[in-house]
Amino acid sequence: MADRFSDLCDAVARRLPFGLSRVVPPNFLGFAAINGFTFGVDLLLLTLAHSWLDLPVRVSITVGYAIAFSLSFVLNRWLNFHSHAPVGRQALLFFIVILINYAVILLGVGGGLAALGLQYHVARLIAGACEAVFIYSAMRWVVFAKPAGSRRATISGQTAIEE
Repeated sequence: MADRFSDLCDAVARRLPFGLSRVVPPNFLGFAAINGFTFGVDLLLLTLAHSWLDLPVRVSITVGYAIAFSLSFVLNRWLNFHSHAPVGRQALLFFIVILINYAVILLGVGGGLAALGLQYHVARLIAGACEAVFIYSAMRWVVFAKPAGSRRATISGQTAIEE
């Protein structure tokens, strides 16, 4: 399944218009698909926690965030970055990235905008755009970074690890 997901991302990336196929890596498209899905899970949980359970916005954000990013880690590790490295170190790095993102972007930007009177869904969407750039960069170059001397290459539509 992971190979099919990567093949689909590669195929879409090759067909991007306006020269984007030369600058947008396939795993960015995979990240966008996975995190678009998990962001929907996050918003659903935020709505359930705040609107139905009447939890405070910050608690509701935290619940949705924790569950959605746990799912994001698993799906990105498996489907998008095809990591076979020990999960412990990656989980620790991801946890640190998520803590930084949570404090600075989610609560700082999202919670701050909601506290200023912006509707909480809109505030979360704005924070989500900021977080997408940060999280993708951290996943690609820190959490799931390939060891020095190896790189993922796509050759004639086939993925290979070069040593």
